[in-house]
Amino acid sequence: MSDLAQPHGWLILDKPRGLGSTQAVGAVKRNLREGGYPKTKVGHGGTLDPLAEGVLPIALGEATKLSGRMLDSDKTYEFTIQFGEETDTLDTEGEVIATSDRRPPLAAIAAICEHFTGEIEQIPPKYSALKVDGKRAYDLARAGEDVELETRRVMIHSLEFLGPDLSQEGVSPFDTTLGRPDPYDPQAPLELADSVTLVVQVSKGTYIRSLARDIARALGTVGHVTYLRRTKAGPFTEDQAISLDNLNEIGKGAPIKDHLLSLEAGLDGIPALALDQNSAQAARQGRVVSDLPHPDGLYFAKLEETPVALVELDGGMMKVVRGFNF
Repeated sequence: MSDLAQPHGWLILDKPRGLGSTQAVGAVKRNLREGGYPKTKVGHGGTLDPLAEGVLPIALGEATKLSGRMLDSDKTYEFTIQFGEETDTLDTEGEVIATSDRRPPLAAIAAICEHFTGEIEQIPPKYSALKVDGKRAYDLARAGEDVELETRRVMIHSLEFLGPDLSQEGVSPFDTTLGRPDPYDPQAPLELADSVTLVVQVSKGTYIRSLARDIARALGTVGHVTYLRRTKAGPFTEDQAISLDNLNEIGKGAPIKDHLLSLEAGLDGIPALALDQNSAQAARQGRVVSDLPHPDGLYFAKLEETPVALVELDGGMMKVVRGFNF
């Protein structure tokens, strides 16, 4: 029997292209098993398409109870739109269904970002995991059926123009934009773009492929996503992410503590609430605790350094939202 303790917390994986989110979870399970750790529950905090890369929060042990909160959190992406062709999948995997010779001016691209900021409506891609009459939309689309998905409202917190195609190796979007004429200068020569890279912060349920399609159409052309990287998911950033090589080292005996973030790292912005032995015991038993002199709201309740529960305070009454078993 292993002497290693069951891990609880977050591994932030820098998911490479070509790897599905479920496959990433499987890779974590395999490395924990090979590294000699006890059987551990593992889940992810927000799907990334196989063609996308970047921040994929992986919850271990008791942190899996917070995966739902991570799914609901805001995300930040960098993405490149290639103008001139729209595909049925809205990315490089699909077949071309529309073409255009028009290439938008850089000035128009910079200006249009404002029109896609705030609450907007979008139609999700037909090649998505959304269900239609109990079946996945992408399964119906692959079977050749017409897929009609309902328009949904999503929030675009910010949308900024970065520069040309990031997928071109060695090209910095900042280097290549230096020295360009002011795009709002009427005397500047009109510079057209074959592709553009944008950075966006979005609410849950936002499809970047749909956003790219709609931006291209609004610019009088068509386009599809050729590069998609998630740089932030909830409180987790790419600076905290580890590579598959780092993950595989855990399977070879490297200590997981070098990369494991605490359970509460996924509760950024939620204040801690210190409990005594009696109130902690009550919380663990699901009983209501009263007369707590704290403002109403959500708290991360702890007994010294041990997580006890995610709790809601209302009028001094504490109710357990999610209990942790330590």
